[in-house]
Amino acid sequence: MTSTDQQLPVAVVGAGPIGLTTALGLAHYGVPYVLLEEDATLSSDTKAGTTLSRTLEIWNRYGAVEGILASAVRIDEIGDIDRATNTPRASVQLAELVNDTQFPFVINLPQQIMEPILADALPQPVLTQHRLTSFEVRDDRVVLQLDTPDGPRELEASYLLACDGGRSRIRDALGVKVVGETLPERYMLIDVAVDLDVDNARDYPYLAYFADKTEWMVLIRQPDNWRFLFPLAPGADTPGTEDLLVKVKQFIGEVDQIELLGTVIYNVHHRVAEQWTKDRKVFLMGDAAHLITPMWALGLNTGALDASNLPWRLAWVLRGWAEPSLLDGYEREQRPVAIEGSGEMAEAARKYMAQQRGAVTEDTGAWATAYNRTLLSVRLDVEGVGDWSMVATSAAPPAVRAGDRAPDLALQSPTGRATIHDLCRDSFVALYFTDVRRRPEIPVNDSPALRHYAVSRWDAPHDSGLRDRSLFDPGSIATNRYGVPAGSVVLIRPDGHIAAVAPMAPGVAEELYTRVTGRPVPREAS
Repeated sequence: MTSTDQQLPVAVVGAGPIGLTTALGLAHYGVPYVLLEEDATLSSDTKAGTTLSRTLEIWNRYGAVEGILASAVRIDEIGDIDRATNTPRASVQLAELVNDTQFPFVINLPQQIMEPILADALPQPVLTQHRLTSFEVRDDRVVLQLDTPDGPRELEASYLLACDGGRSRIRDALGVKVVGETLPERYMLIDVAVDLDVDNARDYPYLAYFADKTEWMVLIRQPDNWRFLFPLAPGADTPGTEDLLVKVKQFIGEVDQIELLGTVIYNVHHRVAEQWTKDRKVFLMGDAAHLITPMWALGLNTGALDASNLPWRLAWVLRGWAEPSLLDGYEREQRPVAIEGSGEMAEAARKYMAQQRGAVTEDTGAWATAYNRTLLSVRLDVEGVGDWSMVATSAAPPAVRAGDRAPDLALQSPTGRATIHDLCRDSFVALYFTDVRRRPEIPVNDSPALRHYAVSRWDAPHDSGLRDRSLFDPGSIATNRYGVPAGSVVLIRPDGHIAAVAPMAPGVAEELYTRVTGRPVPREAS
């Protein structure tokens, strides 16, 4: 199928943050979709509050970040406070990332505020009170049976995406097992109304970790209240209101007024589905595929990586621009990140908060620490050889490699500023790091699937024949950040990850594209 008018929609089940983000991704690539939610409304529970830079980049690509930023609190420092002395230690300075991302900060925004903003950015509404009762995978489609306010309904879809949470009915129907552990420790999240800015000024960073060997806490400044996260001992009873307020004061000291607004208790998981796909027709995403501890904001933000990886693949296959085997890369790339990568980061977080030695991130420098804590550090196994990572350890940014998330720097096109992620928003992009004065051979841009651009500290002269596909890099800032040898081509995928790095040669970018997708580069209709 190549015409979207003739395509069956992709069915996304579950309208939490990952289902909403996935639907936004499908809409961005012009893929018909339906987003089904069994509840009457979006979630109103007190849930995830911190969103990392990588997720902001994904929402930016999908056209939803402006509404999010308008409602959120932006933070350029993650604080580290010694609980015993109430004094700050070395904090994470996110301004270290100014040459890596358009979002050198994280945000705090409660999930119950975030979800309606994402839903409003969709081109069509969420279908609430639509409960999936069963489904059947056929050769060319998936047939869903639904309970709706108007009675039973049958829906035919090209694919079924399970974003239906940790208790996924779709996963259970597939007979997929979940392996891992649920820790005996639980986390308690509470929202309080308290003034820590004026009358009881504390000058804490708006995301601060109180580390302690016996009792730690995370302090989060939400747009209109403060949030506290701390562990509950195994088997401990749920504290009452007064006990909770006493605990808060044990960390922040006495205050004039304080009011408890809401509470939630989380179980602490690290559990991952043994299989994420079925017949290249059904895909598990987010909590349906992996339940990750909320420490260091790994839960929602790890799920957002799924919603970045899969939609472009579906679009390429549905357009006829890639073989169906392209879909296999979703599980191959994302599952190790969930099984080992997020587990490694979660364990580092637990050791860090308990002031224990041995965390994999503890000896990294300022740049690497900021890179890791924002999930910009995730390198995917794009070549299927087991080469991936979630932790950067070098003191300074190294040269980019296949699988890395492409650093997002600003360049100058003939008509104005262009960021690298904007260039690959809708297509693969080949960046040729070269000297445009020497008239290098750069292919013309005659394909909607692959675009070519020279990157040079020399602006392309008007008589060079390259001005329409040349990007000016003043001071070689982007060239130095990418760190590849002169005369290299870097192929970047639509999700912003680097597919390959190779020496420049005639037709090399097209060959690399075909290696990834299984099909030749499509050309513009004449």
